[in-house]
Amino acid sequence: MDFLQLLEMFLSGIWGTIKLFTVALIGALVLGTILAGMRVSPTPVLRFAASTYINVVRNTPLTLVMFFCAFGLPFLDIRFGSTSSFNSFIYAILALTAYTACFVAETLKSGISTIPVGQAEAARAVGLTFGQTLSQVILPQAFRTVIPPLGSVIIALLKNTSIASAFNNRELISAMRNAIEVRGDLVIPLLFGTALAYLILALILGRVFDYLERKLVILR
Repeated sequence: MDFLQLLEMFLSGIWGTIKLFTVALIGALVLGTILAGMRVSPTPVLRFAASTYINVVRNTPLTLVMFFCAFGLPFLDIRFGSTSSFNSFIYAILALTAYTACFVAETLKSGISTIPVGQAEAARAVGLTFGQTLSQVILPQAFRTVIPPLGSVIIALLKNTSIASAFNNRELISAMRNAIEVRGDLVIPLLFGTALAYLILALILGRVFDYLERKLVILR
């Protein structure tokens, strides 16, 4: 295998990592926001359900969550497509989303706690419901407050996509493993190349969040 073939394999792996990361990020932000809203809900059942979910999943190793999605869901005959590769991709997305959403929710909850109580009381005084107060008044400010810690959670998600390689997903680690199998004489360069690819992706994310922090963050 020549250099161009190795490069093509790595670019394919990087693209797989980006796809996993992007879809899981969207899912984690949506689910995490819902969980954060449930955590501060006036309804005890919602608060209990969200707290239980977060405490259970957050304290479970991501590998075990991935195992459950990759092997438990097929055992329960829950599938999302006709091909094994597509199913593996969806199972990995579900695991990454379910796990990362817990950290997104806790980060957002800490941001919500920084919003003065008077703002919520004022919103209720003008007739806004809890949902309207949360979505129109509280959450927009909370997101801006927690940009730095939320950035750390999202960068961790990027690195956690590497676990998906063990569950029949094509991404950066699986590309490295395949390359090592055919070019065992290049183990060290391939390892350094993989580390460099993750470093570049993480640095790009870091720059994005540095920019957002300068433009949007609210200091209290």
